[in-house]
Amino acid sequence: MNQPVAQLQPTELWNHFQELCNRPRPSKEEQAVVDYVLEFAARNNLENQVDGVGNVIVRKPATAGMEDRRGVILQSHLDMVPQKNAASSHNFSTDPISAYIEGDWVTADGTTLGADNGIGCAAMLAVLESTDIAHGPIEALFTIDEEAGMTGAQGLQPGILQGDILLNLDSEDEGELFVGCAGGVDVNIKLPYVSEPVPAESVAFELNVGGLVGGHSGLNINDGRGNANKITNRLLSTAVERFGVGVYQFNGGTLRNAIPREAFTGITVAADQADAFTAWVEEFAAVVATELAGVEDSFAITLTPAELPEKQISKDHLVGFIQAVYACPNGATRMISSLPGVVETSNNLAVVFNDDNNIYVQCLTRSASDTARDDLAESVASGFRLAGADVHTAGAYPGWTPKMDTELLTMMVARHKALFDYEPKVSVIHAGLECGILGAIYPNWDMISFGPTIRGAHSPDEKVSIPAVASFWQYLKGALAEIPKV
Repeated sequence: MNQPVAQLQPTELWNHFQELCNRPRPSKEEQAVVDYVLEFAARNNLENQVDGVGNVIVRKPATAGMEDRRGVILQSHLDMVPQKNAASSHNFSTDPISAYIEGDWVTADGTTLGADNGIGCAAMLAVLESTDIAHGPIEALFTIDEEAGMTGAQGLQPGILQGDILLNLDSEDEGELFVGCAGGVDVNIKLPYVSEPVPAESVAFELNVGGLVGGHSGLNINDGRGNANKITNRLLSTAVERFGVGVYQFNGGTLRNAIPREAFTGITVAADQADAFTAWVEEFAAVVATELAGVEDSFAITLTPAELPEKQISKDHLVGFIQAVYACPNGATRMISSLPGVVETSNNLAVVFNDDNNIYVQCLTRSASDTARDDLAESVASGFRLAGADVHTAGAYPGWTPKMDTELLTMMVARHKALFDYEPKVSVIHAGLECGILGAIYPNWDMISFGPTIRGAHSPDEKVSIPAVASFWQYLKGALAEIPKV
């Protein structure tokens, strides 16, 4: 299908999405899209401002006859997760996203697409630009840096927004309304080590664990997907003991909120053990492939000869690190008993790398319960502290406690049934929607999150359903027309 993405229906939404794809917007590098939104607002004579942390707010008055409706805040985040396949030369800081149509989906060429949350932003822009959509007073809140720390939401000041209904457009399942979400906290680990000379008569390899699906560390954490860091560590645990393998470099995962798809490890082994070690790696890869069959069908482990280094991590420090990683919880640790199939608490062992003096690990711990979140984070931290690591937590943000009896939710369920002839599922999402943070700043808000179907978020497999975007747009317009009166 050669139709340009911008010409898909509804064109008013897809045209803005293409404009967002044309502008680089990885987390903390959103200036190009901030400028686009500000230029758009000026062009449409809409009141606009940038707050103290860089969020953009655009205001549009109610349409005729809708002045008595409660004020609505439409909210999405401007940044996107920058993930790409190893073979891609894409530069997220400078290059546009190459979005294209594949059947009923829009996807990207070897990179994340940015439908998370570009579709939400595009819908907001389309509403602000419209002349034929009935709505009350609207404040459009475009937040920054959601994917790398939610600093935009955390920095929003009370009193700057006047509405009392928040429609968050950052969910990824058509036919679902989310009324609660997980909170999270970063666990940052630094483990000092000393180096030792590489033994004589050694050879070096780059060990690559890859071909994994990866994905969103909240939405996909209970899907049984492989974690490249955990698999690498499992391999090393046996390889160090059986073959005397040494390690001089770690490079696994890239983002704290993405399940790591690849890990590259620089290793050494005695020359007379190289053949036996290589054969065993093949056996190990076959075992893991069997365990992950049906979920990770492209999983592979490769060994590539490398230049022999002079030094490597001392064996004592390496063994302590491996044991700490082995003990580190990863994946879902508890489900919500009252909501079948919904994860309550999880941890993602996301990033592992080293410099000449330290090994660094980054984890993201999530939970619908703030106390359970902090308990699991302490469990993660304690294992690494026993290995001699310096551990600190950062960026904690609260979950969003569901309210099941609001006038807004009643209206949204009824409007969905009227439009699509079935009631939407009302649920809690195991992801860090900004609603939890925003609701703590504005406790008077009624909040709901919804969006079109997106699959593979936070990975190069990301895609968004074209029919679902059309339904999402129809539903958003219908909801705005039915917002309750003051």
